[in-house]
Order: sequence, then structure tokens, then C-alpha cells
Amino acid sequence: MLTRPLFQILIYSLLATGVAAHADQITLKNGDRLSGSIVRFDGKNVLLKSDLVGDVTVPWDAVTAVSSKDPLYVGLKDSQTVVGAIRSSGNDLKVETAQAGTVTAPREAVVSIRSKAEQEAYDAQIERYRNPRLVDLWAGQVDLGFAQTRGNADTSNVAVAAEANRATSRDKIGVRFTSVYASSSTTGKPLVTANAIRGGITYGLNLTPKLYAFGSADLEFDEFQKLDLRFVPAGGFGYHMLKTDSTTFDVLGGAALNREFFSNGLRRTSGEALIGQEWTRKFSKVATLTEKLVVYPNVTNTGSYRMNFDTALSTAIRRWLAWQLTLSDRFLSNPVPGRQRNDTLFTMGFRITFAK
Repeated sequence: MLTRPLFQILIYSLLATGVAAHADQITLKNGDRLSGSIVRFDGKNVLLKSDLVGDVTVPWDAVTAVSSKDPLYVGLKDSQTVVGAIRSSGNDLKVETAQAGTVTAPREAVVSIRSKAEQEAYDAQIERYRNPRLVDLWAGQVDLGFAQTRGNADTSNVAVAAEANRATSRDKIGVRFTSVYASSSTTGKPLVTANAIRGGITYGLNLTPKLYAFGSADLEFDEFQKLDLRFVPAGGFGYHMLKTDSTTFDVLGGAALNREFFSNGLRRTSGEALIGQEWTRKFSKVATLTEKLVVYPNVTNTGSYRMNFDTALSTAIRRWLAWQLTLSDRFLSNPVPGRQRNDTLFTMGFRITFAK
């Protein structure tokens, strides 16, 4: 007669054998076998869902054999996708399809394996990128900087900047905003020492993989330049001189219309050319440097020009949080009398990133 512990062991063994017989299976180089449901293979790792141990991730290089009971979606290098139960045979993967019979592919030709649920999620994501809604695919950041002193010197300085971009394979929309405000009450009476607001929107349409057309509209206010409003609609073309995962470098060219309203009553309207470049460099997973320089030669008042320069260094602290250093410079060759030609803004603080 079997004792109770031996009887339990026998039952568990039979159950485990039954589960394995009706489950997907992965064999490793060391001879171990894992049973469960294959969720996906992403080109590097295989994710297996097991009822006993949960999700298990295994490097593809450590797998010597694989088999499934249920149909899986197998993606090949030639962009073909075949559907069926799979089993490995040496260095080949065999897919038992319902219509085409057995399809055999070399192991190195397999770029993905997905369950039905994973394939449906993948197809939905691809469709989202092909036909996104206007509210989809937005990503950006909000920069916050604040400094305050109390005692012999009472000062406050607040800097806020925000940027959001929506990029698809067809076009790109960018929105930006910057504000700085500083005050001092060292003499007893509050005195504003800085007050400037800048913002704009840009739309770019890809004409070829490297060439794109763009249109933009910029707005600017600067109390200490006596600038009530500068409104600059512009348009032109850009070219991707360099575009890799870590580095992008674009050159820009076009034309703009500059409308300026100053608090002393001066109103100016002039046509401008637009010449510039934009550079982004990812030094590591956490550090990114961006830089943009645009020069606006005045074609109405020859010899005058404007120059906008912006650069920022961001170091990630968390996935959604970073520390940023930003330098922004605005040069105007013909300011109103009594005002300097150059305004520089330097800020540091936290950056909060977001994506949708």
C-alpha cells in the first residue's frame, strides 16, 4: 500500500507530465526543459509563461530546441509571416501551417515569434503608427528651474520651458514654450529684473527619406528689449545630413516674415532669409545634447539680421526625470535705441519627460 506522501508525489508527477504534454516546450543547452506557453521571441530573448513559475525569459542563444502545441506567428527576414505550430529540427525551424503544409526556415532567418494575443497587439500598434490620431504619439518634456534668496538680498527667479513633438513616418509637429521671470527687492521695493516669453509651432512634411518641407510660426515677448510682440511665420526645406540612432544633423533654409511691435511705438515689418542647422547627440542612455542655430538675414533692411541659438544638456535620473542645463541666446543687430543687441538666458533644473 502506498503511503500518503508517496501518493501525493505520484499525483503531482502525473499532473506535471500531463501539463507538459499539452504545453509548449523549450530545451536549453544544459539539457533543462521548460514547459508553458510561448509568448514571444523578439530577436534576442524568448518569453515563456509558465503556470508554475510565471514568466521566464531565456536568451535565444541558450535554446537548442523549441516546440509548440498551439499555432504561433513566425516572422522571417524576408518580411513573410507564417502561422502554425512550431518545432525545431537541427538548425531549422519547422512551421506546420494549415494551408501550405510544413514550412521550413533556417534558425537565423527567424526574426520574431508571437502568440495570437501578442500578434494582435503588435498589429494594433503598427496600425496606430500608420494611421495615428492627432492625439497619439506625442512625446516631450517640461523643464522647471527656481531660485530664491532671502536676507540681505531678496530675489526670485523662475524659469519654465516645455516642448512636445509628434513624429510619424510621414510628418512631424513640434510645439515649444519658454518663460523666465526674475525680481529683486534688495532696495525695499520689488523690481522686475527679467521678463521674457517665447513660443512657437513647427510642422514638417517628409518629401523623401532625407528631404522635408517645413512651416513654422514663432511668437516672442521681452520686456527689457521693449519688445511687446515679435511674430515670425516662416517656411522652407530641411535636409537630414546625418541620421543615426545616436546622432542627427539637419541643415535648414527658407524665408520668413518678421513683424515687430515695440513698447516705444516702433513698428517694423521685414522679409528675412532663413539659414540654420540642428544637431542632436546621444552620448549614452542617460546623457543627450541638443543644439540649434538659426540666422535670419534681413532682406528688407540689408545689413541687419537676427540670430537664435539654443542648446541643452540633459542627464536622466529616472525614466521620466532628468537634470537639464539650457543656454538660449537671442541676438538682434538693430535693437531700439538704448537697448543691447544680445540677450542670453541660462537655466538649470529638473526635466520631466512624457510620451503618449
